[in-house]
Amino acid sequence: MKNRRNSDLTPLGDILDTVVSRYQRRPEGKLSNIWDEWEGAVGRIIAENARPSAFKGDLLLVNVSNSTWLQQLRFLKQEMLQKLNDALGQESVRDIRFKIGPI
Repeated sequence: MKNRRNSDLTPLGDILDTVVSRYQRRPEGKLSNIWDEWEGAVGRIIAENARPSAFKGDLLLVNVSNSTWLQQLRFLKQEMLQKLNDALGQESVRDIRFKIGPI
C-alpha cells in the first residue's frame, strides 16, 4: 500500500458539508426571506431551538425542539412577531404557530 501525505487527504467534515449542502432543501419565496432574517430577529439561542417550517398566507409555522421551548415561545410570540416583521421591513407575518418538530 502506498503511503499518502496528509495534504492529499480531504477532511471528512469537508466531504459531508459538500454532500449535505447538495441535498439540503432550501425554502423558496417568502419563507426563504424569513429564514434569512430568522436568527437576527429572534436571536441565536432561540434560532438553535426553533426553525420556520412553512409560511401560509400570513401564518408562520415554526418547529421547536421540545415542549419547554414550545411553552416559552408562546409567551414570546408577540415580541417575535414584531422583531421578525421589523427585520423583513414589512408586516408579512401576522401569526406564529409553534409545534414540536425537526429543527
